[in-house]
Amino acid sequence: MKWRRQPIVAHIVPIRRCNLACTYCNEYDNFSKPVPTEVMLQRVDRLAELGTSVITISGGEPMLHPELDQIIQRIRAHGSIATLITNGYLLTPERIKELNRAGLDHLQISIDNVQPDEISKKSLKVLDKKLQWLAEYAEFAVNINSVVGTSENPEDAAAVARRAHELGFATTVGIVHDHEGHLRPLGEREQKVYREIMQLEGKSFSNFAYYNQFQKNLLQGRANEWHCRAGSRYLYICEDGLVHYCSQQRGAPGIPLEKYGAEDLEREFNSVKPCAPFCTISCVHQVSMIDEFRERPRESLGRFFPAQPDQSVPYHPPGVVRVLAWMFLPPAENGSRKRLTEFFTQAALWCLKAK
Repeated sequence: MKWRRQPIVAHIVPIRRCNLACTYCNEYDNFSKPVPTEVMLQRVDRLAELGTSVITISGGEPMLHPELDQIIQRIRAHGSIATLITNGYLLTPERIKELNRAGLDHLQISIDNVQPDEISKKSLKVLDKKLQWLAEYAEFAVNINSVVGTSENPEDAAAVARRAHELGFATTVGIVHDHEGHLRPLGEREQKVYREIMQLEGKSFSNFAYYNQFQKNLLQGRANEWHCRAGSRYLYICEDGLVHYCSQQRGAPGIPLEKYGAEDLEREFNSVKPCAPFCTISCVHQVSMIDEFRERPRESLGRFFPAQPDQSVPYHPPGVVRVLAWMFLPPAENGSRKRLTEFFTQAALWCLKAK
């Protein structure tokens, strides 16, 4: 929030190979070797030099890398948050405990259907035992992501979300995209399922801000007006060590990470991406929301929590949001409120420093 000249989130790929072959996915192959561990550690070090807050390990299937735990440990040694995106097939009780010891902060699994089919084997039937082991042994946060549009039975996504909720996991829902990260149109059935899953997620700030900022328009096939910060606040580093906007826009800017610096971050912070209006890449959306709120807090709150939303997902701004807005965002012309805000700000900073 304080500095805009550093990445918030970076995805790194330690191996492009995957043990599955989901037909909708373009982020894997069946032959690539793991990136040498020393090379991966150097890339983590470089991301830390750039000030990256969260480093997510993805693939391919990252758990195929033989030294994954070393990469996680290196991320944590720099004080960054270490997250892992996996298909879950290689999880066992002992492997989960090893991830605990490595210091993993967060793990995400996307589950596409209830029963495996020719499109995807990432099914609830196959992975449910893995989820039970995670619930029992994991010391890190777990999120189960269901994607609407990957299955011929869109209701499967709701079943996945309900099961994750039963096990105490966080849940998110995404919209399937094409190979450029753009929206695939959803039918009324799929939109109904999406709204049902949103109700399971709860009325948190991030969920509903994200829904109002991006997903509501995408569900209805409308473009979003926003400034994509990919290449600056969000980086995607492929197995070859090149920086890209995201997994679906590989090739731009295509600069080696070791040569990527402040000028590149500033250029891409300000650049306009033509793919942005119908983009469905949620991690890039949410990173960009941070800068929007940082630069225009009151306007952003109005967009995140509009006064007259459509009633497809009934909600109200969470109470904590209303309280924090009153404390930290008073009307500019009110002198006494401004002084009160300054007091709350200084108190909050003191508490943070004390910790």
